[in-house]
Amino acid sequence: VYKRQLHNRYYGKTMRNAVRKLRSTTDKAEATAMYPGVTKMLDKLAKVNIIHKNKASNLKSKLAIYINKLA
Repeated sequence: VYKRQLHNRYYGKTMRNAVRKLRSTTDKAEATAMYPGVTKMLDKLAKVNIIHKNKASNLKSKLAIYINKLA
């Protein structure tokens, strides 16, 4: 396994875990606080092609909808 592949895999996994953590949050204030950090991570990964820019946009959109639905 190559160095860059390991790097990409690590950041992809970290991003997925961050998204999972936000989705499992039931407190709106906590989720709202986490959202900018997750968004920043998604944008950075899309910028360097670890994930596709449309995937980043779709995830950000879904997370925003999820946060807005929280009581």
